[in-house]
Amino acid sequence: MLPAVPNGRSGEKTSFLFPECKRRNIALAALATALSALGLVMIYSASSYAAEKNFGDAFYYVKKQAIALFVGLAAMFGVSRVDPVVLKKFRYVILAISFALLGVIFLPGVGVVSYGARRWIDFGFVTMQPSEVAKFGYVIFAASYLSEKGLSGFKNVVAVLLSGVAMCILIMLEPNMSITMCVFSVMLFMLLVGGIPLKKLLILLVPALLLIPALIVFEPYRLKRLMAFLDPWASPKAEGYQLIQSYYALCRGGFFGVGLFESRQKYLFLPFAESDFIFSIIGEELGLVGAVATISLFIALIYFGFVTAAKAKTRFESLLAAGITSLVAIQTAVNLAVVTGCIPPTGLPLPFVSAGGSSLVSFLSAVGVLLAVNRHSSTPFAGDHKI
Repeated sequence: MLPAVPNGRSGEKTSFLFPECKRRNIALAALATALSALGLVMIYSASSYAAEKNFGDAFYYVKKQAIALFVGLAAMFGVSRVDPVVLKKFRYVILAISFALLGVIFLPGVGVVSYGARRWIDFGFVTMQPSEVAKFGYVIFAASYLSEKGLSGFKNVVAVLLSGVAMCILIMLEPNMSITMCVFSVMLFMLLVGGIPLKKLLILLVPALLLIPALIVFEPYRLKRLMAFLDPWASPKAEGYQLIQSYYALCRGGFFGVGLFESRQKYLFLPFAESDFIFSIIGEELGLVGAVATISLFIALIYFGFVTAAKAKTRFESLLAAGITSLVAIQTAVNLAVVTGCIPPTGLPLPFVSAGGSSLVSFLSAVGVLLAVNRHSSTPFAGDHKI
């Protein structure tokens, strides 16, 4: 029998939920670490040849990812000790920093341009992708605002909507359509769980659906990507090349794969094999079994994330955990859909697994927030905003 403690509001007794919360935290931390470790192994496999050829060091990408993993794990456990109320208290500061980082990349000499996109800030010893941080900053703001104001008035809907749309516009200008899609989807999700009627949500979707064709038509590279998605073999050496090579990798893997480190596509056939298309290498080397196992790890992480949201002590913590988990779910789903040819190609890393220090540190830190929500849920309740 668990010891009973006062619940902080009356003389009633309730039991500590610490064992259950502790199990969730162990599961979340273990799953995030397992996916990150898998990423480290697969990044070496996918990048060793290209890294040796381009940088003279087969471990070039692995070393950078290992440093990010160390920083990310430290951040995860550090953030897990922070009371989520602190994030709520500094929501406007966090949102302002997010917008500032997104704006700074457009300053000459600060933003780094690669493959025609300005997405990184160069600090000399390390580069950072602001959008990877900003999307979580938006979730913190939206969760805070919705938990306090709700969606009872039009003004409250506009506040959450405009901040999300403004962030989408800045990210789109980089350009980075994949992260834009994630932020926009999370914005709609936050409005939905925040209590907006489904009918109003569908009305908000109409302008976005009308805008998509315009964005495609006015940007030639997006139209080319759409055409490559519809028929990649129409341009097998141009826009359709990457998707075709991804198909080859997944098909070659079969049921059990060709074996770890035995990929053929990593020999400069599949572009961005260590980042956006790392799941293709997983499918090639580990086969359907390895691909399903990887997806299962994500499903388990997402499950425990939403359980954390359902069991959270306050409305803010519930919305915060739900928003973070939805980001993991949406970005994972979009990456897998691109790699398997279900949606048009777009550059988006697979959370925890793809090469990219900003992404890894951001997602591990976000898991730290989930751990903090669970930890806070295990203590006696002493507030007035229970869900």
